[in-house]
Amino acid sequence: MRSKLSAVAAFAAALVLVPSAHAQSGAAVVGKGPGVAGGAQTVTITATITAIDPASRAVTLKGPQGREVTVTAGPEVRNFAQMKVGDTVDAKYIEALTLELKKGGGLPVAKVEDTGAARAKAGSAPAGAIGRQVTIVADVVAVDPATQTVTLKGPKHTVDLRVRDPKQFALIAKGDQVQATYTEAVAIAVTPAKK
Repeated sequence: MRSKLSAVAAFAAALVLVPSAHAQSGAAVVGKGPGVAGGAQTVTITATITAIDPASRAVTLKGPQGREVTVTAGPEVRNFAQMKVGDTVDAKYIEALTLELKKGGGLPVAKVEDTGAARAKAGSAPAGAIGRQVTIVADVVAVDPATQTVTLKGPKHTVDLRVRDPKQFALIAKGDQVQATYTEAVAIAVTPAKK
């Protein structure tokens, strides 16, 4: 699956991870409840195709502030020939982190990573999506009320985490576990230029 979607990842990297001048809009959401805290951010990006080299499969994209970046679409990108100069490339990048207290523990201390992807059907407009979710379970091995710090021992590392909210801190005890789930996803679609 990775080889089939390396081009989607390349577009995502070009649009999302390169200069933030391409970002058109974004939103952040932060929430919490007893024993749960999380945040999510969404960035929507639009660029215009300014050049295409069919021989090398290089596509040059121009963001709303005039910055250009060139990416190479691998052979896995279906419907490459349908892309034209002037078409719009829309990308939506989402990332989220959730921390959840597991009272009394009992879960295996582990790191689990899942990935998924999809791409356009043959003959349809070029598009694709790729996502990844990493879940880590860690044991609470120490709680320091003086500094409101919790020591978490995960599958590979031990970290000290300061819990700023006194109500949340009061819920945590040695022997509990914390489950952290990080999710990121990118969806990309090409829209033909209006005539």
